[in-house]
Amino acid sequence: MLKTALSQYDILEIPGDKSNPEINKYFAILGETWADDSVSWCSAFINWVAKVSGYEYTDKLDARSWLTVGEHITNPETGDIAVLWRESKDSWKGHVGIFLRKDNNNIWLLGGNQNNMVKAQPYPASRVLGYRRLRET
Repeated sequence: MLKTALSQYDILEIPGDKSNPEINKYFAILGETWADDSVSWCSAFINWVAKVSGYEYTDKLDARSWLTVGEHITNPETGDIAVLWRESKDSWKGHVGIFLRKDNNNIWLLGGNQNNMVKAQPYPASRVLGYRRLRET
């Protein structure tokens, strides 16, 4: 999965009315042909990565749906899935990415829709809702 995700590094949203066809393919693999890069696409990206890499996936656009697949783990390794809350722990909103590493009070994720692109960046470890280890299909 990590190799597949890295193959998309630096894919960027297109501002305005146009949409990046690379991001559209993340939605299309889920049958979501109505969506474009103006829609939150972190979960679409991880679904695309997991599906084309031969791992289980949620087939859903909400980031918190990733809390329902794979095995719940507490000590993630590079390549596991991390699910974060956005706005508040009680909100339906979230973010999902591929865990890379932890340093100090942050975790580093490789994911889509991180500053409108596929990239690696740190997030506060305090925002983690859970870690998941996906199984091959």
